[in-house]
Amino acid sequence: MMGFVFFFFGAIFGSFLNVCIHRFPRDESILHPGSHCPQCSAKIRWFDNIPVLSYFVLRGKCRKCKSKITRRYVMVEIFSGVVWAACFKLFGLSAMTAVSLYYFMVLLGVTMTDIETGYIPDKFTLPSLAFGIAASAFLPEIHAQTDWIQGLFRSLLGVLAGGGILLGTGLLGNFLFKKESMGGGDIKLLAMMGAFLGAPKILLVFLFSPILAMPMALYVRYIKHQETIPYGPFLAITGAWMYLYGDGVWNQLFVLP
Repeated sequence: MMGFVFFFFGAIFGSFLNVCIHRFPRDESILHPGSHCPQCSAKIRWFDNIPVLSYFVLRGKCRKCKSKITRRYVMVEIFSGVVWAACFKLFGLSAMTAVSLYYFMVLLGVTMTDIETGYIPDKFTLPSLAFGIAASAFLPEIHAQTDWIQGLFRSLLGVLAGGGILLGTGLLGNFLFKKESMGGGDIKLLAMMGAFLGAPKILLVFLFSPILAMPMALYVRYIKHQETIPYGPFLAITGAWMYLYGDGVWNQLFVLP
């Protein structure tokens, strides 16, 4: 029963996250104006704004102008609901659940925004970086610690490692290829993730995300004949994986039996 409740509230939050995904890259307020059709600007009434259900009732179209509503809206709502229910199952009713939900929702927002626009807004990453540092002090269990100083230290080290590794890689790529090879949004994203993950796990994100991105990069380069892909989603997916299983991966790779 509680899993369903979490799914329901997660879908509601997913509806809000869709607003952020749409408005952050356009530098628009997420509070004003209210929800409206991006094509005809018609105000969306409450019964047309019920997460998941309204999309299917309206058959994916605006009630007034009949323009198509991107599937991203319902996908984010469903996925958000699933993540909320999964976090409750993993962590129960706890502060760890709240921090985990924040982290995963930011990664979801970053992923969808980067796919749509090729841009990762600072409004996602910079406040979340600060939140991750503060949360690590108040809840050092994020880094498997009991002392707030150790939690804070590991978070700050993760920020420096995440931002520094990708910044150095980007500068090297710029020198070798004579063009920008790593966006500033990716660097800030990895720094933000480092606040939640710490240095060892952020190193794993750095190592595994290119492997995850390689098939798509090859497809885009040799089939679509394009030069670049959004890298944020691959950082985000790997960052979610390492948040849940990074300790085990690190021990398997680097800790001798």
